[in-house]
Amino acid sequence: MAIREALVRSLRKLRKLHRFLGLSISFFLIISAATGILLALKKDVNIIQPPTQKSTVDKSQPWLEIPDISSIAQKALTTQHPDQMANVVDRIDVRPNKGIAKVIFKEGNWEAQIDGRSGEVLSIAKRYSDWIESLHDGSIISDGFKLISMNYLGFGVILLILTGIYLWWGPKKVRFSRRRRE
Repeated sequence: MAIREALVRSLRKLRKLHRFLGLSISFFLIISAATGILLALKKDVNIIQPPTQKSTVDKSQPWLEIPDISSIAQKALTTQHPDQMANVVDRIDVRPNKGIAKVIFKEGNWEAQIDGRSGEVLSIAKRYSDWIESLHDGSIISDGFKLISMNYLGFGVILLILTGIYLWWGPKKVRFSRRRRE
């Protein structure tokens, strides 16, 4: 009898913890799930990330130097969008099998795709996948927030699963002990 009452009390306390935890991580979970869906679709939806172009130049031709690719991309971006004059290159994603280099800029989500052999500008477009990714992992606010929020979300989901299993199993155990007693 005392064991059953202790189990019932622990289930009540656990329900409160489960409810609080569920409510407190729901905001992070909704944002993470929604942005996760968008990131899964980034290769299929051109608005999220521009489609990867392909070089038409002969593969035997040598590649341009990285600084040349960078300056071609910067010139192309500022020609098409003069307000991006101060925008600097964040990174260059080289795709040798496609013959292109994706030049990603620090500000404004801009991407320029350059033919790695001819230097031809294949595409200049907005790239929202990086912004969505920073929203997804919390780094849009800060790296410290990212660390805290993602750990809270991860541990919170694990605790919700464990408490959910116990909240499902506990009442069964209480009913079983009642039947056994009768």
